[in-house]
Amino acid sequence: MAVATEREYGLFINGESTEPASGEIRELSEPATGEPLARVASAGEEDVDRAVAAAQAALAGDWGKTPPTERSRLLHALADAIQANRKELAELEARNVGKAISSVKAELAQGVENFRFYASAIASIAGRSNPIGGSLLFYSLKEPVGVAGQIVPWNYPLMMTTWKLAPALAAGCTIVLKPDSATPLTALRMAELAAEVGFPPGTLNVVPGPGTTVGAHLVRHPGVDKIAFTGSTATGSEIMRLGADTIKRLTLELGGKSPNIVFADANLEDAIPSSVWSIYYSAGQSCEARSRMLVEASLYDEFVSSFSEAAKRLKVGDPLEAETQVGSLISPEHRDKVHGFVEQGREEGAEVVAGGEPLEGKGAFYPPTVLANVDNRMTVAQEEIFGPVVTITPFEDEKEAARLANDVKYGLMATIWTGDPARGHRLARRIKAGTVGINMPYTAFPGIPFGGYKQSGFGRELGLDTLELYLETKSVLVSTSPKPFNPFGL
Repeated sequence: MAVATEREYGLFINGESTEPASGEIRELSEPATGEPLARVASAGEEDVDRAVAAAQAALAGDWGKTPPTERSRLLHALADAIQANRKELAELEARNVGKAISSVKAELAQGVENFRFYASAIASIAGRSNPIGGSLLFYSLKEPVGVAGQIVPWNYPLMMTTWKLAPALAAGCTIVLKPDSATPLTALRMAELAAEVGFPPGTLNVVPGPGTTVGAHLVRHPGVDKIAFTGSTATGSEIMRLGADTIKRLTLELGGKSPNIVFADANLEDAIPSSVWSIYYSAGQSCEARSRMLVEASLYDEFVSSFSEAAKRLKVGDPLEAETQVGSLISPEHRDKVHGFVEQGREEGAEVVAGGEPLEGKGAFYPPTVLANVDNRMTVAQEEIFGPVVTITPFEDEKEAARLANDVKYGLMATIWTGDPARGHRLARRIKAGTVGINMPYTAFPGIPFGGYKQSGFGRELGLDTLELYLETKSVLVSTSPKPFNPFGL
C-alpha cells in the first residue's frame, strides 16, 4: 500500500495543511530501501510565527473556552481515530523510520492508551480552598501554562507525539509541534485526524523543519510559554540556554546509557531474552535502551555466550515483514556513526563476539552487536551509541554493581535481574535513574512517570505529574470581613 507516496505533505497550521512561506519541499527516502517515500514541506521562522499566532488565538478563543468534559471527549475521539487508522499509521511509521512494524504496532497501541489515560485524568485537575484564619479565604485555580512548543525525535515520532500531545491538550494548552525533519509523517497525519474529530483550528499546529532554525526559533519565541523536548543531551543543554531569556518552562527527556544488571541467581530463562529485547528493540535507537550489561563475574562467560547466540538469531530485515525483529537504522550516515563506535571499542580493547560489521545491500542495516570484556571507562561504555550495540562488563558484588551502574553522566533507566527480592529493592534505591525495573524489561506505561536523573534531563512524561508541568497555579485571596480595609489608617 503506497500510503505515503500518493500525496505531498504540507505544514499543518490553524486547522489546515498549508505551504511553507519559503516554498521549500524536502524529499524523504525510506531508510530500509533508499527509495523515495514522500515530499514534505519544510518550515521556516515565518511559519513558526504563524503557528504560534494560531495557537495564541485558539487559546484565547474556542479551545480556551472548551470545558473539561469536552476536552475529555475530544481526546477520546482522537484515540478512536488513531485506532481506526492504525494500519495506515503503522505502515507510515515503519516506512518513515525503518523500524520493524511489529514494534510500531506496539507503540501505536500505547499511543492510543496515552490519549485515553489523559482524557480520564482531566477530572483530576483541580485547585483547592481553605480558610487561612480570621476573615480571609484562600482558593487556587489551575490554568493552562499557555502555548506549548513540543519537539519530538526521529526514533519514536508517533509515540513521542502522543506522549507530548495528550497531557498538554488535557491541561488546556495549545500546541506548536516540531517533529524531526526526517520523520514528520505520522505527526502530520495525527494533526489531520485531530481536526477531523473536532479540535478547534489552531489548537494543534505541526511545523517540521531543521532544529537549528525552526527548533531554535520556537524555543526563543516570546509567544511560547513552555518547551517540552525529547532528544539528545547536547541539544537539551542548548535549549536551556536559548530559553533563558524568556524564562521558558522546560521539560527535557534526554539521553541515556542505561545498565542492565544480572546477578548469578537470576532466572536466565527470563533474563537473557528480556535483555536481548531491551537493547535491540527499535534497533537500539532508544534513549532508555539497556546498552550496558553488567554481569556477575561467576556467571559472566556463560552469560556472554548465551546472550551472543540469542542476538545472532534475531531476524534483521524488511521493516514491513511481520517476522522482522530488527529493522533499519535511520540513515546510512547514522549507521556509519554506530560502526565508528564499534571500531573505537575494538581499538580500546573490547572483544566483538557478535555482529560488528555493516550489512551489505540497500538500506542502513546494522546487525545486533555484542562487545565483551568492556571496561566501564571505555568510550563505548560511556557514550550513547544509539544503535544495536551492547557492552558487557563483569562485576564482583552488589556494591560494585551499583558503582558501575551509576558511573556515567546519564540516569534514565536501569534493569535488575536477581532471585533475591530484597537485593532488587536495595539496589533500586541506590541506582540514580528515573525508572528501575526488577526482573522485567519494560519501561513506559501510561500513568507511570518516565524521565531521568543527571544529564538524562528533568520533568516527567506519562504520569499524572506531567499534567502539572502544563499548568500554572493561581492563588486567590478573598476577604469575608464586614469591615472595610484601611491598612494605613487613612
